[in-house]
Formats: sequence, structure tokens, C-alpha cells
Amino acid sequence: MTRRHYPRSRYTPYDGGPDPLASPVDISEALDAIGQDVMSGYSPERAMREFLRRGGQDRRGLDDLARRIAEKRRELTQRHNLDGTLQEVKELLDHAVLSERGQLARDIDMDDGERALRELTLDNLPPSTAAAVSELSSYDWQSREAREDFERIKDLLGREMLDQRFAGMKEALENATDEDRARINEMLTDLNDLLSKHAAGQDTQQDFEDFMNKHGEFFPENPQNVDELIDALAQRAAAAQRMMNSMTAEQRAELMQLAEQAFGSPALMEQLAQLDANLQALRPGEDWSGSERFDGEQGLGLGDGTGVLQDLADLDGLAEQLAQSYDGARLDDIDLDKLAQQLGDDAAVDARTLQRLEQALRDSGYLKRSSDGRLKLSPKAMRQLGKALLKDVAKRMSGRQGQRDLRQAGAAGEQSGATREWQFGDTEPWDVTRTITNAVRRTVAEHRPIGSTGSTGGPRVRLKVGDVEVAETEARTQAAVALLVDTSFSMAMDGRWVPMKRTALALHTLIRSRFRGDALQLIGFGRHAQVMDIEELTGLDAMWDKGTNLHHALLLANRFFRKHPHAQPVLLIVTDGEPTSHLEPNGEVYFEYPPHPLTVAYSVRELDTSGRLGAQVTFFRLGSDAGLARFVDSMARRVEGRVIAPELDDLGAAVVGSYLGSRGPAGLEGGHYGDWFGGRGFWVE
Repeated sequence: MTRRHYPRSRYTPYDGGPDPLASPVDISEALDAIGQDVMSGYSPERAMREFLRRGGQDRRGLDDLARRIAEKRRELTQRHNLDGTLQEVKELLDHAVLSERGQLARDIDMDDGERALRELTLDNLPPSTAAAVSELSSYDWQSREAREDFERIKDLLGREMLDQRFAGMKEALENATDEDRARINEMLTDLNDLLSKHAAGQDTQQDFEDFMNKHGEFFPENPQNVDELIDALAQRAAAAQRMMNSMTAEQRAELMQLAEQAFGSPALMEQLAQLDANLQALRPGEDWSGSERFDGEQGLGLGDGTGVLQDLADLDGLAEQLAQSYDGARLDDIDLDKLAQQLGDDAAVDARTLQRLEQALRDSGYLKRSSDGRLKLSPKAMRQLGKALLKDVAKRMSGRQGQRDLRQAGAAGEQSGATREWQFGDTEPWDVTRTITNAVRRTVAEHRPIGSTGSTGGPRVRLKVGDVEVAETEARTQAAVALLVDTSFSMAMDGRWVPMKRTALALHTLIRSRFRGDALQLIGFGRHAQVMDIEELTGLDAMWDKGTNLHHALLLANRFFRKHPHAQPVLLIVTDGEPTSHLEPNGEVYFEYPPHPLTVAYSVRELDTSGRLGAQVTFFRLGSDAGLARFVDSMARRVEGRVIAPELDDLGAAVVGSYLGSRGPAGLEGGHYGDWFGGRGFWVE
């Protein structure tokens, strides 16, 4: 049997870059959710933020991380109190006094008077732990065990005071010798000298390096320059000050008095006081005045308490980063290292995934920045949203009774200028140019070697069914379609804002994809009217200005019709109120409710103009207001138009159907509705 030799794999350490084990970011779910929110009235920026906040089906969002941050913060404050050091000192003092009393009782050689004096001293100690420690500082202990306990009090206070400023000192200096304490004093002296020189602008990088070479063991953060050193020290010192601020006045007084006993010498406190003053002057922006309320039962020592205050500050910073509520907020602002430290690696992975998702959304081409810095949906995204909405319209229209399926875009006649892939049963003429081009492109893409298909010296082009495109035809001329959508206060107040936008996007998508020869203009009218592109209308926030300026909207529509004199004018008006404002001759907007007769007259005059231009007019009346119904009916009769009162969910199907009916063989008179999604028509009598 022949032994096969397989290549050996070599493994090397991971050296940074994208996580090779990270799952790819799928933006399809995010895009669907963002599209739905945009259609619900959110701006694209807010829609993206909301998705990142709530997360996806299998992905935790910012809200979940923020909830965990809040829970940890609450747990820290509810579990702990700040009596830890005072309680530890009190226990050591009680044990020392008890041991001393036992020794006095056992010492039979001691003079009775001296024994009585010592017992009197112990019996009359003040109730304050700090005052008792101060009073016993010069006491000559007879018990070796009591003397050791009292020395441990001094040692504990010194280590706690240092641990407040330098994390880990409490454990590092346990059982410290006089030589160790001398090195601490030397480090503090050199540190204060370095900070003083830096404040005066007289220090150099060499000064910093000399200091670190001599005392670097005390700074595990491994700062690279004096500013990084100051940042680390100032954050810790500010947390220590916030801890003192969080104590009661009695607790602070006790600790300040006890601090004088640290290491049995006031020199330490003098150095630390100078250090705090230097740091506060160099970093005044740190939070030196804040405080917290602790309600728990687990006592914290000075060092541990300072660490908890630092944790709380980190948690507050992370909460602000996760909230993304400040100007220019990006998910890249989230400190992943601190997040992992506070919540664990899984939280950092979640945040990193959201960061990658945000970047993928920005790089996908679906979102873009406008000139004013706002996030907008790109044309690519608008097409995707429009297709989804048009598909929904098709389902609604095909669900009506009496539909029949047609495959051709028009009965017969002029070509519309649009083409589509051939489908079984099509009888339209081929678009030869596009068909041959498709075949050539496909052949070249297959990368066949030259001469492999014949002796001509190049690849042979063969037509396949998928290459064929047919030219769509229509029964009449092109259309100029003006869609007038009411953007007044009542549309937003009564929940009609979203259906209006969905309708506009569906119609826009239909015309741009299936009837590219037609012209479409979107006009929004509230207190005044304005022409909008589809991206502007889709991203439009609800407008709360009162006024329905149909007069101005019709002026713009008629101007649009005159620019297309050879097209069939189609006027589609979506409104839920009578006109309450109009343009004065000087261009000013006049508003009055109930409608002023002049406002109605101006609107009627412009509608008559639309009729003279040959516009086929359809009103889509939203709501059940009787006055609106009478007004719309009378307006439609003037121009032999139609009135449709659809349900909100049916508005898109009604508008699209009316447009398609206007360009069908029977025109409006036949009352036909249709949808041309994916090359299929659903016509309803």
C-alpha cells in the first residue's frame, strides 16, 4: 500500500487584526428593521440607532449592555458600605485591649497601684475609635499580643492610605519592614518633585524615565510618559476623594484622626496631602467633588472602597458611551477593555459585534451622509424598500376579487422605453441590442480559452434564454404623474403619516422600475407646498405646522404638467382635510380655520387649470369628515375626476391602481387597477 504524504500545517500566534473566529456580520436583518422604522416615521439615523440599541433576533443590543451596567452599579452600592477600615481598626483595638486586660490580671509581680492606673486608663477610653487609638499611642503595653495588634493598626492605616492612591499597596506592604517604608517615602518625595517640575514646565522625558527606572515597580499600569502617569494617579486620587465625600461627617473625622497614626508617623500623610494637591492642580477636570450613597452590609476598606468608586466612575462612563446621546456619538467610542473588565469578555464581544455592524451598515452603500452631516438612505436602500412595499401592494391587489393575470406591460402599441427579461408566453418584440450585449457579457465572463470553441480565434457567442430581453409596449403616450401628499398636522396626529410615505415610495419604485418613460413629481403640502425627492419625503419627520395648502400644491403640479406638454397629465391627491391656507399674490401664506372662502376659491381655480391641461384627477380621501367628503366630491365633479376613500392599509394599492388604470387601454373610465411587480399585472374591474 502506498503511503500518502499530506502537507503539514503550521500554527503561529495570532498577531492582531480582525478576529478570525468572529462570525460574519449579517446586515440583512438590520436593513429590514431600519427600513421598517423609516417607514414608521423615524429618520434613518434614528432607525439605525434604535436597531443597534435593541439588537437583533440573535444579537444583544446596547440596551442589554446598558441594563447590565446599571445592574452592576446598583449591586455595588447596595452590597457595600464605607465602614470597612473603621470596623477593622475597632476589632484590632478591642482585641488589643482585651489581651492587655488579661495580661494585667495574670501579672502577679506588678505593683497594685500601677495595675490600677493601667486598668483605669483602659476603662476610661473614649467611645470614638480614633480618639482611643490616639490616646493609646503612647501607652506602654504589657501584653506582647496587644502590642502587636496595636502596631497592626498603624500598619493597616498606612497601607490603606497608600492603597487609596496606589492600587495593590495594601497587599504588597503587608509585613513591611522599616526599609520598605523608607522606600515608599523616597518614592513619594521623588514623585512630588517630578509633578512640581511638570507643573512648572521644567520636566523632561529623561526625568520621567529616571523616575520610572528607580520606582517603576510601584506603577503596574506602565505609563509611557508623565501625562499617562498623572492620568492614572489623578483618576485614583479623585476616586479616593469621592469616597471621602461619600462618608458621613463622623466617619470622615474618625479617619482623618486615625490617619495621623499611619505607620506611626505624620510624614506619610504630609506626602500624600502634597500628592493630592499636585494632582488636583494638574487635573482639575477629574470629578473631585462627587459622592455616592452606599447602603449595604459589606464594609469596604479605604483601598477597596476607592477601587469601587473607580469602578462606579468607569460604569458611568460606559453608560454614557452606550447611551450614544451626545453629538457625534459612534459605537467606536465604547471602551472595550473597560467593558470587558466590568462585565466580562462576552459583553466586549457583543459591543465589538455592534461596532462592526454599524461600520458594515455605513460601508454597505445603504446609508450615506448628506452635505449637512445627517445620515440618509441611499438610492440603493430606497430601491430595496420600494421593492418590498411594491410587493406588499401587489399582494393586496391580487387578493381582490375579479383579478386576472396579464404578462404584457401594455396591450399593443408604442414601446415604453423599458425592457425586461423574456418570460414564457411573451409576444413583445426582442430588444436585439440588449439581448446580444447580454450574451457577449456572459460569454466573456465564462473565461473560455481562445480557440476552444472553434477556429475563429475567439470564443463563440451563443444565445441562451436568459440573455433575451423584450421591449415593453404601452397603449398610449407617456404620463406625467403628480402625486400630492398632505403633510399637515392632522396627517401626523391621526396616524396617516406612515401610510402616506409608504404609498409615495411604492409609486416611485413602480414608475422608476417598470414605467421609466413616465415622469413623476412628489409634492408635499402642509402650511405651504414643496417639491420633494423620494429620499427627502421618506426621511421626513412628522410636521406639526397647521395648514393644508392645496392651492400651492396644485400650482406646483400644473407647472410640472406644462414642462411635459406631450405627456398625459395624471393628478393624484392624498389628503385628510379641506384646504385651510393659500398663497397670496405677494407669495405670503395665508392660514385660517375654518377655511376662508378665498382659500377654497384659489384651490378651485388651480384645479380647473389642471382640468384644462387634460389631467386625469383622483382624490384619495382619508378620514370620515363630512365636510371634507362634500368638498372633495364637488372638486372631483368639476374635472370629471374620481374620489376613492381607502382604508389606510389599502392606500398604497389604491394609488398604484389608479395610476395603472390611467395608463391602461380603458383609461380611468374602465375603473381598472393594476400592479406591475416582477413583470406581472393584476387587473381588477
